[in-house]
Amino acid sequence: MPESGVQDLLVVGGGVNGCGIARDAAGRGLSVTLAEQGDLAGATSSASTKLIHGGLRYLEYREFRLVREALAEREVLLRAAPHIVWPLRFVLPHHAGLRPWPLLRLGLFLYDHLGGRRLLPPTRALDLRRDPAGAPLRPEFRRGFEYSDCWVEDARLVVLNARDAADRGATVLTRTRCLSARREAGLWRATLRDEASGTTREVAARVLVNAAGAWVSRVAAEVAGVQAPARVRLVKGSHIVTRRLFGHDRCYTFQNADGRVCFAIPYEEDFTLIGTTDEDVSGDPAAPAISPAETTYLCQAVSAYFRQPVNVSDVVWSYAGIRPLYDDGASDAQAATRDYVLALDEQNRGEAPLLSIFGGKITTYRRLAEAALARLAPFFPGMGMPWTASTALPGGDFPWNGAADLAAALRGAYPFLSPPQARRLVRRYGTRAAAMLGDARSEADLGVQFGAGLSAREVDWQMREEWARAPADILWRRSKLGLRIDAAGQAALADWMARARPVVARAAGRAAE
Repeated sequence: MPESGVQDLLVVGGGVNGCGIARDAAGRGLSVTLAEQGDLAGATSSASTKLIHGGLRYLEYREFRLVREALAEREVLLRAAPHIVWPLRFVLPHHAGLRPWPLLRLGLFLYDHLGGRRLLPPTRALDLRRDPAGAPLRPEFRRGFEYSDCWVEDARLVVLNARDAADRGATVLTRTRCLSARREAGLWRATLRDEASGTTREVAARVLVNAAGAWVSRVAAEVAGVQAPARVRLVKGSHIVTRRLFGHDRCYTFQNADGRVCFAIPYEEDFTLIGTTDEDVSGDPAAPAISPAETTYLCQAVSAYFRQPVNVSDVVWSYAGIRPLYDDGASDAQAATRDYVLALDEQNRGEAPLLSIFGGKITTYRRLAEAALARLAPFFPGMGMPWTASTALPGGDFPWNGAADLAAALRGAYPFLSPPQARRLVRRYGTRAAAMLGDARSEADLGVQFGAGLSAREVDWQMREEWARAPADILWRRSKLGLRIDAAGQAALADWMARARPVVARAAGRAAE
C-alpha cells in the first residue's frame, strides 16, 4: 500500500460540491486528492432538474439570503460556462384557485431585483390567449408571467470542475472508495481502494473534506469515526421524460394544489422533462428509483394545465436522485431548507480538522466552495484568494451569448459536421470541441459510429479527459444520448470501451502516481 505525499486536502465525494471545492482549493495553491466511490456526478448531481435558478418558491419560506445568493450565481455561471449553461424563459400561468395574481407579481418583482440581474431579461406579463405559450394550455389559463432563469448540463458541470481541478494539479480518483480515515500526528491517514482492481493506497492529508452527499453522515461515523455534527434529511426527487409536448423553447412553471411547483422543460431538442417530486426516504441511497405513484403524480400535475393530457404511457425515461438536505426540522420535505451547512470538527485543538458538507443546491455550489475554503483558511495561512467568480470553466472561454457563433466556426473548421452535430459538440465541449475533433478531416476519421453522432474519437476523449469508464457514464451523464442510441449501438459502445479500458486505466494510474 504505497503512500502518496502529504496532501493539504483529501476530498471524499465527486459530486458538484466535492469537485467545486477541489477546483477552488487547487486554484489557490493547495494540494488536493479527490476520491469518488463511483463515477463523477454518479448520484445526486446528475439527477437534478437541470436548473440554475434562484428558487422562486423559496421566497415563501423567507429564504431570502439563499435566493439572493442563487440569483446572483445565475449570471456568474452563465459567464463561466456558456456552453453548458444557457438562459431559459419560464412561463408561469396564473391559476385562479391558488396563489393570487398580486402575490405572484410581488414575488417576481423581488425575484427580478434581489440578485443584481444584468444579462437576463426581466419579468413580463403574458396574455396567454394571444401568446404562443398559451396554445398548449387549457383555455381557462388566460394570463400569466414570463421570467428568467438558466438551464445547466448538471453532470457536465461536475466533470468540468473536476477537469479544471486536475489541470491545476489536483489528483482525481474515480471508482475509488475511502475505506477508513484516522487522525494521527496532526494528519488524516486514509485508506483508499480502487474498486476495479481492488488495490489500496494510503493518503495522508492535513484536512479531510466530507462531501459525500447522501452518504455524509455514514462517512463521518463509519469512515472517520466522528459523530456526525448535524443530521441529514434524505429527500427523493424524481423526474419523467416524454416526447416533446410543445413547439416553443420556453419552460413552464406550474403551481400545484399541494403547494409545490412542477416544471415542464424543453429537453434534448426532441423531449420534455417534467419534475420534480419531494419524498422523504430512508435506508440505502445508492439506487433510487421513481415510484409508480410519483410517475402518476407528475403526469397529473402537468395534465391539469395542458390541453392534451400526459399519460404514464407517454414516459420514455425517468430518473430519481436523493437530495441530502440539512435537517432543519421542517414538517414536510418540500419545506426543508435547500441552504447548506458546513460543519467543522477539530475535536481537540491541534488535531486534523474534518469539514462535512450538509445540504446545498447545484446553483450555489461555487459559493459553497468559497465558504468551505473560508472555513479552512486558518489552517492554510498561505492559501490564495478567491478566484472562481471570474474564471471560465474548461471550454467556457467565449461570450455568454456566443454559442451559435462558436458552432458556425466549428463547422467552418470541420465542414463534414452537420449543424445539429456542431451545435451538440459546442454544447458539450465549448472551445475544446476542436481539441476533441483534432486532425479529423472527414467523419471516417472519427472512427466507429455508435449512433446519434457519437464517435469512437469522442468516447476516447471522454475516457481520457473526463474519467468515463462505463457506457452509462457517457450515455446518461456526460451526455443524454441514451435517449437516442439503440440497443445495438449501446452494445457496440460497451464492447469498444471494454477493449479500450485497460489502456486508459494504465494511463490514469501513471498520472495519479
